[in-house]
Amino acid sequence: MTPDDDASPLLTWTEEGEPRSGRFGDVYFSRDDGLAETRAVFLEGCGLPDAWRGRDHFTVAELGFGTGLNIAALLDLWRRTRPEGGRLHIFSVEGFPLTAAEAARALGAWPELAAATEALIANWPAATPGFHRVDLPDFDAVLDVGVGDAAWALEQWSGAADAWFLDGFSPALNPGMWSPEVMTLIAKRSAPGARLATFTVAGAVRRGLAEQGFVVEKRPGHGRKRERLEAHLPSAFEPPPPPRVAVIGAGIAGASVSRALKAQGVRAMVFEGERPGAGGSGFPAALVTPRLDAGDQGIAALHAQALERAGDLYSAIRGAITGHGVLQLPQAPRDAARFEKVARQPIWNDGDMVVLDEGAASAVACEATGQGGLLMKGAFALRPAAVLSNWLAEAEMRAERVTRLERFASRWRLIGENDAVLGEVDAVVLAAGWGSAALLDGFDQTPRLSPVRGQANWIDGDVTVQLMAWGGYAVPTGQGVLFGATHDRGDTDTAPREDDSARNLATLEARLPALAKRIAAAGAVQHRAAVRATTPDRLPVAGALDDGLYVLGGLGSRGFCVAPLLGDHIAALILGQPSPLPCDLAARVSPRRSSVLAEALASSSPTRAG
Repeated sequence: MTPDDDASPLLTWTEEGEPRSGRFGDVYFSRDDGLAETRAVFLEGCGLPDAWRGRDHFTVAELGFGTGLNIAALLDLWRRTRPEGGRLHIFSVEGFPLTAAEAARALGAWPELAAATEALIANWPAATPGFHRVDLPDFDAVLDVGVGDAAWALEQWSGAADAWFLDGFSPALNPGMWSPEVMTLIAKRSAPGARLATFTVAGAVRRGLAEQGFVVEKRPGHGRKRERLEAHLPSAFEPPPPPRVAVIGAGIAGASVSRALKAQGVRAMVFEGERPGAGGSGFPAALVTPRLDAGDQGIAALHAQALERAGDLYSAIRGAITGHGVLQLPQAPRDAARFEKVARQPIWNDGDMVVLDEGAASAVACEATGQGGLLMKGAFALRPAAVLSNWLAEAEMRAERVTRLERFASRWRLIGENDAVLGEVDAVVLAAGWGSAALLDGFDQTPRLSPVRGQANWIDGDVTVQLMAWGGYAVPTGQGVLFGATHDRGDTDTAPREDDSARNLATLEARLPALAKRIAAAGAVQHRAAVRATTPDRLPVAGALDDGLYVLGGLGSRGFCVAPLLGDHIAALILGQPSPLPCDLAARVSPRRSSVLAEALASSSPTRAG
């Protein structure tokens, strides 16, 4: 969304063309030597590029994303000097985001950064509160931007920085970014041997860093500034060896983990006893919609972030998306008021959630709906097969069924039928949907997964349809229409049933009779059933169960929405990299969550900074 007065930097431009924050009464940089200052103060101040030589991964954290100038200069340097196979992770905090157009105008002063600038502007993070992940594959880099207060963002970040750029407006103008609390969090989020650079030499900053164990030194300043600060932690970094990882399950959960690991340079073994998409991910189309929640900010924030991440990743797969914009029709009388509340939530981009009256909803549906609805413009439909084939293409596929797991020294042994040892690995990810339940048997404090059988139907033919959901759904497949679905708890039989096909057609006819008539006239109706896994609180399960043992499951009917983001989260946990999830949202989906923790977190406001 466009920042309102509370989140806007109140940007103006000086006569020299320098961007100026009306909120803090200072320019972001000098147009004459802003890039030179960035390179001198932050890049050289953190010992770059020498600090990342020989490193597989390097993490830079920044306070004050601003125009993105520091990050553009960092990406330019990384592209020219990065170690072979190295990957860069950037975390930046911004309380008052600029728009992409404003940043483009500001960064246009330095054509030598054009490649990095264009990549940033093309993927400019949303201004909504929370965390936003940006992939920069041409630079072997990923950027996470935390929109909000600095202390909140650092508390929520799970990473450990090798280098810090402290580039907020001066302590006199913006004291919150330089508070003792922030200094403590910087130390807490620093890797061994971390280096830090900043333009300010304010005594409070020097003392704050020194109190947190940093060795602080004044250095000659740049331009008109006489001095600047450099600091470092007197400890050494020791890189861990890359792990051997097995993923059990080749549906959207397993494919998401495999993709995320591959993005970090790790090729996973993927075990699948049948075929990719054999379970709930095997239908010809899928809706990618968030779980709407007008009361629990944590649930709403999780699904908003997940939808944004899913859209970014799926759109990079040619031919995967079959339609944009989902019309959600009410299921109960109270839904109309709930839709109004959802549309006003600040977690959505401006215009992503639009409440429609009956006339507008009918126009979208191309037939009378009898009531209004909520148009979710950021939601969409896709072809699961296109996603699975793309994300599993470079995995080491193993057509074997894992029947149990055994701890073997510091590793995990995967056991198959007839007690055959299928492999030994450092980390295992259970991502087999309902099939994970059997493998979890015997582990203490494991999440309780429950089966839900769903049967859907589809036709191939020239029938166009607007994406719609109302308890049932209608989805374009690219070759026809998918509709359904039944929802039978505790049922694990996947044999299709004619009675269920009749139920699906009746559900469609009751809400959209004109569409049902076109489908009935289009020819043979096909059917398929699968079993999904759900949890008691209807939230997914993503996290560590034991040392080296992880689970991604309980996705229910939101798998294609939440799995890409949660796959990133699992990969980050395995590799010791920063997760894209704020810590409080990670706690909501942890397999170790308790009802007490869930209730406490549900009453908090996890997404807002300043």
